[in-house]
Amino acid sequence: MKISRITGLLAFQMVLILNSCYYDSEEALYPSVGLQCDTVNVTFSGTVTGMLANSCLSCHSNTTAAASGNGIRLQDYADVKARATSIAGAIKHSGGYSPMPKNGGQLKACPISQFDVWIKNGMPNN
Repeated sequence: MKISRITGLLAFQMVLILNSCYYDSEEALYPSVGLQCDTVNVTFSGTVTGMLANSCLSCHSNTTAAASGNGIRLQDYADVKARATSIAGAIKHSGGYSPMPKNGGQLKACPISQFDVWIKNGMPNN
């Protein structure tokens, strides 16, 4: 009888332990439901510079471009506007363009769409 209780207690503890562990992905635990990609309020200063800072300026800033960015600077409006078509091709990994970010995955769809909207809006310096 005592062995049966101990065995039952151990089995119950094992069930509790196994049921307390799970391996959900981050996306399942923290879904991005409700988060939208704002392609209406796209500005150079608020949208494009943020994308560049997060994904491009480690190699293409005014101080790093010569050493690691093939001399291509993307830190100010004039430089970005002059290269906007090439930037769009590179971040989309389109044929004929060097895929960017170098040695990294393609950017998420939202920043790419926002950059396209900025170009379609005439590349305003806003």
